Amino acid sequence: MHYIFETNCYVINSPLEQFLTLKLIPLYYDFQNSGLLDFSITNINVTMLCILAFFVNLINFCIVNKQFFIFLPNIWQLCIENIYVLISNMVNDNFKVGGNKFFSYLLSMFIFVFLCNLTGLIPYTVTVTAQLSITLFFSLTTFIGGNFLCMKLHKTQILQFFLPSGTSLILALILVPIELISYIFRPIALAVRLFANMMAGHTLLKVVSGFVWSLMHLGKTQILFIILHLITFGSLFFLFGLESAVALIQTYVFVILSTMYISETVQLIH
Repeated sequence: MHYIFETNCYVINSPLEQFLTLKLIPLYYDFQNSGLLDFSITNINVTMLCILAFFVNLINFCIVNKQFFIFLPNIWQLCIENIYVLISNMVNDNFKVGGNKFFSYLLSMFIFVFLCNLTGLIPYTVTVTAQLSITLFFSLTTFIGGNFLCMKLHKTQILQFFLPSGTSLILALILVPIELISYIFRPIALAVRLFANMMAGHTLLKVVSGFVWSLMHLGKTQILFIILHLITFGSLFFLFGLESAVALIQTYVFVILSTMYISETVQLIH
């Protein structure tokens, strides 16, 4: 649904319009008359495929072109090395032993989610991580994988998450439902945190951009409107830099919480 605000001389679209899922190539299949299955190619699919292609090429470039890494690093090498050190320290701080097994997964998640966050700042693109279904997929992958490893390594000891040792029967009747609900809502909270922050930041950018556009048309000859226009236009650069920082911070928060969840389930720490 499109919401359009009209004035005498210009049109401003709704700030939430940038998060719409658009079907670029509609594809439907009727499976045994049980209803149409939707396989449509959307702007979300295309954006994620482009990010995935860039991510794979980036990893391939780092592996194949070893001469790219030199003793006196340039800015691109410093970025890659800092990300590597960041994830390495994150793993070492949360895992007593065996954390290196999850390093590749966490590093790949960090780079991919960060690319998804940054891509949304490019004009006329879509913010993939502003879709709850996408962030929920990321968080559920970590949650389900961590619990699978926990059941494989510790079997029934996973129940310690819901019933601490030494708990009385009466207290257990209260604690078990609370701990179970809290445990199930972990991936939901992780997904909503990333989704809400990215959606709020991009919505703010759109609102301020619309305000700048309005001021530009309301008073082209009045000095007050010109000054306000320049001030708000300058604030866009500040907000753009702030949103870039938010993209990095939210990626870090998402990955470090994922690391903590994996370490707790694998090491059976409550």
